[in-house]
Amino acid sequence: MPGLFPNQSTIYNTFLPTSPFYKPAPVEHPQKRPIFSSWSSADEVKQKAEQVAADAAKQYEKASNKAQAKVGGIELYSAKYYAVCTFGGILACGITHTAVTPLDLVKCRRQVDSKMYKGNFEAWGKIGRAEGIRGIFTGWGPTFVGYSVQGAGKYGFYEYFKHLYSEMVGEENAVKYKTFVYLAGSASAEFIADIGLCPFESVKVRMQTTIPPEFSGTVQGVNSVISKEGVGGLYKGLYPLWGRQIPYTMMKFASFENIVAAIYNYMPGTKDDYGKGAQTAVAFSGGYLAGILCAIVSHPADVMVSKLNANRQQGEAFGAAMGRIYKDIGFSGLWNGLPVRIVMIGTLTGLQWMIYDSFKIFVGLPTTGGGGEKKEAKA
Repeated sequence: MPGLFPNQSTIYNTFLPTSPFYKPAPVEHPQKRPIFSSWSSADEVKQKAEQVAADAAKQYEKASNKAQAKVGGIELYSAKYYAVCTFGGILACGITHTAVTPLDLVKCRRQVDSKMYKGNFEAWGKIGRAEGIRGIFTGWGPTFVGYSVQGAGKYGFYEYFKHLYSEMVGEENAVKYKTFVYLAGSASAEFIADIGLCPFESVKVRMQTTIPPEFSGTVQGVNSVISKEGVGGLYKGLYPLWGRQIPYTMMKFASFENIVAAIYNYMPGTKDDYGKGAQTAVAFSGGYLAGILCAIVSHPADVMVSKLNANRQQGEAFGAAMGRIYKDIGFSGLWNGLPVRIVMIGTLTGLQWMIYDSFKIFVGLPTTGGGGEKKEAKA
């Protein structure tokens, strides 16, 4: 009597492709099948990123409109305009110089003793092992205070003197000789700004070039120098500071203004045709290129500032000190640490202009530099 259930052989033959009972599973058309499932994940991430960026842009626009409404309309070259530019300079210089303190620390020490470290990473490793993370940021206090003061004077007075000298020479000559106006305005601004910077630069350099640091903080450093050397001790590096910073700032502002104008002249349309993001990108690019030129022009004076603040003897005349130092290091010694400084100053200057122009955009002001003029049609 046959069993109630099919045997194993019967079940096997039933599901063979030759069986009349065989029914293959449906197969999706190859063109409808996703080739890589990761593509859909990547698209989802991209969409989320775009959404976050859009939300951030809306929040930025909302905050910008709120700030502009609170500040009110800012008339160009008014007292309110110069105050805004001054605050923008504080943000641009104080934040950026403090952020690159580790680079500045290595640069200053290598300027004083070129054999101390072979490179940045070796330097940070040695400092970190000996003094910890805090040691890598030695001098950040006087750096932040000093360069905030300098940034206020540099940018605020530059806007003032640029407008003043343009008015003095007349509109036509101001356009024709615009580079000379930029040079004169930036030199005048930096002359004033360095008077505010010098005391803190003196404390910073002494902290960074002595191991262990001579001072524990900014206030203690200022008080210590005054008690031992008088107020003049804080300004013994003023002349070489002017020698470093005035050419640096002249190059920084004049080259930036012309580079930005050249970028917009190369691009289609005018500056006003581009959005806030594009304008800040141009500001960073122009600032970085200007920073490279600044580093080269001002580097010998920068080395001399470090040497004078670290090695100038009490009561020694300025000229005699410079002569003694130059005799010790020679012409090649004036270029110690240049590659590090090019990277530092290029990045620094690019970020400064980006922050400064971003702040101007935020409060409703036009960015620095040309590019707003209509271009003549080419024949």
